[in-house]
Amino acid sequence: MDAGDDADDRNVLAGARVATRLPAQDLDRARRFYAEKLGLEPVDERPGGLLYRCGGAEFVLFRSTGASPGTFTQMALEVDAIEATVAELKRRGVVFEEVDVPGLRTQGGIAEIEGHYPSKGARGERGGWFHDSEGNLLGIGQPLY
Repeated sequence: MDAGDDADDRNVLAGARVATRLPAQDLDRARRFYAEKLGLEPVDERPGGLLYRCGGAEFVLFRSTGASPGTFTQMALEVDAIEATVAELKRRGVVFEEVDVPGLRTQGGIAEIEGHYPSKGARGERGGWFHDSEGNLLGIGQPLY
């Protein structure tokens, strides 16, 4: 094995696609929530699982006896217009979390998030969070350029 092989071994997942999996104790209830509240329909399904695609990425809701604690963001969706998106989701009955902790405070369900990822070219981000019907904590974010 030469030094070039070592580099390839370290990057074994660099080209992988990310595919989020979210647990659902009641898959029918989750399907209704994602359709009625978020406007998303599965593109495929199998027994115990619903496959969704958004903007070139995918996620699955899967039947599970386990539950998320709902205390951390499990999946985030990046949007171009966070205020309009949050307003529409609220109109559909989505309840956004109000957060007030050191360094992070929401107003109307939206927070200014300090810091940025230089590689994204953004100077910051705005974000909001809500729980789906199964207790999964989902985020909505908009990079600020």
